[in-house]
Amino acid sequence: MKEKKEGLLKRKNIEISLQRYGVQALGSMAQGLFASLIIGLILKVIGEQLHIPFLYETVYSLAKDMTGPAIAVAVAYGLQAPPLVLFASTLTGMAGNQLGGPAGAFVAAVVGAEFGKLVSKETKVDIIVTPATTIVTGVLAGAAVGPAIASVMTGLGRWIMWATELRPIPMGILISVVMGMILTLPISSAALAIMLQLGGLAAGAATVGCSTQMIGFAVASYRENGWGGLLSQGLGTSMLQIPNIVKNPLIWIPPTLASAILGPFATTVFQMQNNPVGAGMGTSGLVGQFGTVAVMGAGGAVIFKILLLHFIAPAGLTLLISEIMRKTGMIKPGDMKLPD
Repeated sequence: MKEKKEGLLKRKNIEISLQRYGVQALGSMAQGLFASLIIGLILKVIGEQLHIPFLYETVYSLAKDMTGPAIAVAVAYGLQAPPLVLFASTLTGMAGNQLGGPAGAFVAAVVGAEFGKLVSKETKVDIIVTPATTIVTGVLAGAAVGPAIASVMTGLGRWIMWATELRPIPMGILISVVMGMILTLPISSAALAIMLQLGGLAAGAATVGCSTQMIGFAVASYRENGWGGLLSQGLGTSMLQIPNIVKNPLIWIPPTLASAILGPFATTVFQMQNNPVGAGMGTSGLVGQFGTVAVMGAGGAVIFKILLLHFIAPAGLTLLISEIMRKTGMIKPGDMKLPD
């Protein structure tokens, strides 16, 4: 019986594992968020600065409303769901988002997609059974589990923000380091920040940590990767360095140590803030910077703080630490070379 069950799951491409749901599905969720809520925020900030009501009223409102469906379709796509499951996931995402926010949309999308895959093409009325199964199981999961998960995540987020206000120095270090490392790992820091509804000083520290990983790796590896590597890591993702980190974990020390140094400055001296959308993005597509402007404004002092804590200081500190480690032989030539 067990072998038969495992054979069915394998045939249906269903793998119950942390890798499948915690990395693959969560990473896909981040793409759905970027294609809806995050890009909507970017256009909203641009619209506000250029006084274009269409962008910050109409477009942003639509993008925000479509976050749930976008999450669910992205997750279903990441789980390699067949077309009928993919299309029906728009409803599970909408329901999940209404019931439990982004976390609810994620749960509804995963459950609906996996059950939809399980029954896909198993009957002669597939066009009815598959979307119906996807929708019913997804909505039930969203209703049953979504609110509880959303409550736990937002509660944890509120505690993090409260603790950061109370103890800005140690929490600045912790948040900056942890969120930065999560951004570099194949886990979605953006999705996590949004599910936690991270805001205020905690979100500001998270942005600094994420930015430091990206800008730090980009600058420290410039001699090996040139301008292409600088841009792909600095404005794309530091996740590109994961294969190199596996080979030599010591290369992760410079940006992580720099994050630990800069985090407390973000929460105390410079009082950096952000919103949940920008908190986990760092400098990827400059979303973290757009989020900072959305919360703190676009004044000269804010722009200076962004340039200093998101770009200049991460680049200088990480480069300094990496050069010291190169001179001691802890980091060798080619250790940060990205694959062609």
